[in-house]
Parts: sequence; structure tokens; C-alpha cells
Amino acid sequence: MQRLFFCLLAAFSWTLAPAPNVAPNAAADEPPNIVFIFADDQCFDTIASLGNSEIETPNLDRIARRATTFTHAYNMGSWSGAVCVASRMMLNSGRFLWDAEPVYQTAEQEREAGRWWSEYMKAAGYRTYMTGKWHCRASAEKSFDVARDVRGGMPDQTSAGYNRPLVDPETGEVTDPWSPSDPKFGGFWEGGTHWSEVVANHSVDYLSEASAIDQPFFMYLAFNAPHDPRQSPAEYVAKYPVDEVKLPENFLPEYPYAEAMAAGKKLRDERLAPFPRTALAVQTNRQEYYAIITHMDAMIGRILDALQASGKEDNTWIFFTADHGLACGQHGLMGKQNLYDHSVRVPLMVVGPGVEAGRKIDHHVYLQDIMPTTLELAGVKKPEHVQFHSLLPILAGEDSPYDVVYGAYLDKQRSIRTNRHKLIVYPAANKIRLYDLSSDPLEMNDVAASPQYAAKIKRLFSRLETLQAEMNDELNLGKLSRYTRSGS
Repeated sequence: MQRLFFCLLAAFSWTLAPAPNVAPNAAADEPPNIVFIFADDQCFDTIASLGNSEIETPNLDRIARRATTFTHAYNMGSWSGAVCVASRMMLNSGRFLWDAEPVYQTAEQEREAGRWWSEYMKAAGYRTYMTGKWHCRASAEKSFDVARDVRGGMPDQTSAGYNRPLVDPETGEVTDPWSPSDPKFGGFWEGGTHWSEVVANHSVDYLSEASAIDQPFFMYLAFNAPHDPRQSPAEYVAKYPVDEVKLPENFLPEYPYAEAMAAGKKLRDERLAPFPRTALAVQTNRQEYYAIITHMDAMIGRILDALQASGKEDNTWIFFTADHGLACGQHGLMGKQNLYDHSVRVPLMVVGPGVEAGRKIDHHVYLQDIMPTTLELAGVKKPEHVQFHSLLPILAGEDSPYDVVYGAYLDKQRSIRTNRHKLIVYPAANKIRLYDLSSDPLEMNDVAASPQYAAKIKRLFSRLETLQAEMNDELNLGKLSRYTRSGS
């Protein structure tokens, strides 16, 4: 088993960071650099080389060719309608969902106490950089040595960006007052430069600075894209003629349990398209979704080029992921406040010295596992409060420490996912849904009512309740608990 060896830094005790399947390189006696690239609202199936034939992502494809890709990476969910907040709080604190929630209120104290991702990297001797979306209550400016253009949850949306486009049922005339490429609507163009370009500009500057410093670097590069308002220059929108955009196979005009699961007509994300959903509205939203991803991809290309030009690429690990996915018309939903794979599953690609190129790993992981992975690479002993796990053992060929995936949204939704099945629970609707993912990966055929699955539901529900206890999830599933006592 080969290992990476890192140097002993003053004022910090380094530990050996085993990375089987990761061959030592010429810089193996130096701690590796870390570049973390973070998208917002990007579904796992929006990268060309990973199976999407509609979208253009040449630079994410470039990463995928060099990377090992974790094909089943997840976000646990959220205690808030702003799913981004919970995801980012878990990432930076290292804590599971319900343990991260109370810490969100005291995030600055956590940072000051050193129980924070970037603070561990600083203590390990890293120069730290950040730009883009933050959405944590701890100060970004204090969390990193250098922080520029720290953004909030999303660019300002306008009223014209909701409930669109509309089609007159009698005349067929289309009404759409909003344009994804017109800077007059502000949003991503607030300040005069598209926010994705701002992230790339700062990233290139950081890499230029880092190339001249004999110190390892940690970069937290967080795009707001492809979050709405999904804006990009006209040439990117033109790549996706709306009438050529495919309607998702699991398209529905309305989701039957949307109100009971707190993803109904009052939820901001869901108001982006009209009710009931029309084919044109979904195609238009997906057109703009693809366009802003392709524009972000071009900015990621600039970052990759700058890293290559820095002379530091050979001893740099790159992690690319997103905070969660997005429905964008699947299942009659537009947002991420649901527990279907399109909304909880994300891309996760890892590039590093000796990491196998083009490899895919299907084991279940969480995107927040990136945090302890980088700590291990930096030689930091895993802190006791960090509940997520390093990906390095899985890269070495070991199994995932997670036998199932846990999902939660407010007190309205719970789920458990195995390799083959997903059970989704809606307590307010007194409803359980079950999907056999081996034959139904798009989660279109609820088989919960089928007698042949009664025993399976009982086992999964019992495992979910056990998992709730492990996760400090205090939600009582009430009447649905009958599934722990019978197969009915």
C-alpha cells in the first residue's frame, strides 16, 4: 500500500495520511495543495461525459477524464427551505444534519474555537483563499486569509423571473417578460460583471499569487451558478434552442404531495414556473439551467488553465461538487426541497497525485466527506466532532462506511436509500412511497402499495427509525410507525 508523506510543519503535529491507489510523485515530501470548486444547485446528471447528451461541459469533462468520480454522492437534506445553508454548514463544520443545525446559530464561535474547515487548514500551515457564495454565519473574511466578493444565498431575482413563460390556452401566444441574457435584470450581472466571471477572475489571481509563495494553499471557490436567476450571456443560451430541449422522462404537471411535503405553491423555488407545469415552462427553465452551467464550465476552464500555468498542478488535489441538486421540472417540481435523487444527489469528482483517471465509484458517500478528506491530506488528525468520513479509504478500494443514505427535509419528509430501493416518508400526508431503483432509476413508479413489497417496507422503515436515532433526528413519524410492527 503506497502512502503520501507530508512534511512536519512548525506548531502542528502532522499525521501520516494514507492514500492507497495514490502513487507518490516528485513532490511527495510536500503537503499537497487543495482546490475546492463548488457549484450551487447542480444536479448529478448535468455533465456531458457522465451521461448527459444534451449539455456542453468541456471543462468538467476535462476534470472527469483525470478524476475518480463518485457517482452516488448525496446531501442529507435541510432544516431550512434554503437547503444551501444546511449543506454548507455541514460541509464547514463536519457535522451531520441535525448536529449542524444548532451550530449554525453559533458558527462564528465554532470558527473562533478552531472547529471549522478552513481553520484546520490554516493550523496545518495552509494559506487559504475564498471567493463566491458563503451562506454561513461565520465570517468568511475571518475564516480565510484572503476572501473577495463574498456572496449571499443568491443574486437578486425579479418579479418578472417567476411564473414564466405563460401560454394563452386559446391563442397559443407565449408571454415571457424576462430574459436570461439581458443585464438590465441585474441578478448575476449586479456590479457589472457576471458573478461566475468574478469567481474565475479572483481564482486566477489567487493562483498567480500562490505560485510565487512557498506555502501550500487551500482554495474554496464557490460559484452561485447554476442557482436562479439562471442568467448567462446570449451565446450560451443560444446553444440550447428551447424546442430542442428534452422534457424529462419523469415530467409531471403537478406533484401530488407537494403541499404536504412543504414544496407547494408558496415555496419560492416552485414559483419559478406556472402551475400546473407546462412542457414549455420546463423546457425554458432547463434551457437556462444548461446555459448557465455551460457558462460556469467555461469559467472553470480558466481556473484549470491558471492552475496548470502556476506550476503547482502536479501536487494539487481538485475536488468538484455541488451543494445539492435541483428538480428543474422533474416530478412536477422546480426546486431542491425534496428527496428525489435529482435534488439530493450531486456530481463529485476528485483529481489528485496518483488518483486513478476516469474511474467511477458507485459507493454511497456524502459531498461533505470532502472536508475530512482534505484534513487527512493535510495531515490533520480527524477531530472528534467531525462525523463525515474521508474518501481516501474508498479511493484505496475499501467499502463506504455508509450502508444507506439518510435524507430529511424539515419535519415534512424523510427518506432512506439502499443500493436498490428508496423509501420516502411524508408524515403530514400519512404517505409512504417506495421505488425499486434497479428497474426505476428515475423514481417514476411507486410500488409501496404492492403486497410483494410489504416486508421490504417494514424493514426499511425500521432501519429509517434506527437511523433517525443515530442522527439525533427527533421527528416522530407517528401513525406511519405501524410499519415497524407489521408488513401492512
